[in-house]
Amino acid sequence: MKYWLLKSEPNVWSIDQQKNMGSKGAAWDGVRNFQAAKNLKSMGKGDLCFFYHSNIGKEIVGIVEVIKEAYLDKTDHSGRFVAVTVKFKKKLKKPITLENIKKNRKLSHLSLIKQSRLSVMPIDSKSWKILNNMSKI
Repeated sequence: MKYWLLKSEPNVWSIDQQKNMGSKGAAWDGVRNFQAAKNLKSMGKGDLCFFYHSNIGKEIVGIVEVIKEAYLDKTDHSGRFVAVTVKFKKKLKKPITLENIKKNRKLSHLSLIKQSRLSVMPIDSKSWKILNNMSKI
């Protein structure tokens, strides 16, 4: 199993909207950055992803699970980009703010800090555990 972080603006797609999709999940589509698309292609069924509210909030608010691996993104008319389907797993009891993530030296290597514009990024297992502890799951 691998771990990831998915960013979404909450006024476009929020953790609550994701939750409302139930067990069928929703397509994680609209990604047009080649590095982020490569990350989508690397995801496997059962991988877990932090759900991050970007721009408004700037915090990890929940966890979703990949239930369908990469397929052609129906919103991309060029046929070059992919989507995955994710389903809601849980909302964090305590969201993890970007400010608090930046304060933790053990997380300074994360793409969330180094490549802040990247919308789909890997999270190593050690960092996954640290972030989960920060959220008091």
